[in-house]
Amino acid sequence: MKYRSRTDLIAAILSSAAGEKGALLTRIMYTSFLSYPQIKQFLQFLLEHGLIEHNELNKVYKITAKGFQYLELYKQIDELVKKQ
Repeated sequence: MKYRSRTDLIAAILSSAAGEKGALLTRIMYTSFLSYPQIKQFLQFLLEHGLIEHNELNKVYKITAKGFQYLELYKQIDELVKKQ
């Protein structure tokens, strides 16, 4: 697997949690190809910055409106870079 930047990893995590029902920790780990210590660190960062929310009752992580905005901007920047 090629090197992924922090922004790439954040986008992968947010994409995993973007489903209508959100995603459990293991689903996010598997889809973003991160280890448990790595995913815990990233999820803490995303929670602190309001990009993702965690439902303690059913242990589901869901992307927030701010998280969707991040993903949209990420996709736009990715398209700009790929065109060159």
